[in-house]
Amino acid sequence: MVDELRVLVVDDQALVRDGFSVILDAQPDMTVVGEAGDGEEAVSAALELRPDVVLMDVRMPRLDGIGATARICAETDARVLVLTTFDVDEYVYDALHAGASGFLLKDMRRDELVAAVRTIASGEALLAPTVTRRLIAEMVHRGRAAPVGRRPEGRLAALTARETDTLRLVARGLSNAEIAAEMFVTEHTVKTHVSNLLTKLGLRDRVQAVVLAYESGLVVPGATPSHD
Repeated sequence: MVDELRVLVVDDQALVRDGFSVILDAQPDMTVVGEAGDGEEAVSAALELRPDVVLMDVRMPRLDGIGATARICAETDARVLVLTTFDVDEYVYDALHAGASGFLLKDMRRDELVAAVRTIASGEALLAPTVTRRLIAEMVHRGRAAPVGRRPEGRLAALTARETDTLRLVARGLSNAEIAAEMFVTEHTVKTHVSNLLTKLGLRDRVQAVVLAYESGLVVPGATPSHD
């Protein structure tokens, strides 16, 4: 974890940018290093300023937040937190598949925003179970999930049995604490399993792990009961 988090705020509404910037700049461990009003400006700013976290709006002129997220994740080490007023399935899927590490609605409380930035910056993904379920539903709708009976991709063969079990539970949207309870192990052990499987599979975070688990056929939508 870096000593001071560098944040880039991207939104086509100046008032919204100002609001987010004031909240984050007031934190002792954060500095807003720049702002951008559209996707093209966001990509340029990310390349120049090298922020740790990018707050990304979805609907913007010239280049939307999905396209900007894909380019920023491909060309920098910045982690993207997508913020939108639209709780729409397609945005969840597109944003996360583009490489975003989290997806939140703009009506969150200020403390939730601050916590989200810290979570993303620490290397964790911010993906609530409800968002996971929508992501899965959208993948099924688009035909991205593997059909029943398809064998998981060869790359998953590198995982141990416990790492594979952990990946299945991550794909269900369970937290580390919930996975620990399910597997009768400590949270530290779960964190180790998650870290190992991400490294072996070459994935950035839990979000990509969820996508891979379903697209590879390791987990079949509807085959595993939801966790309440």
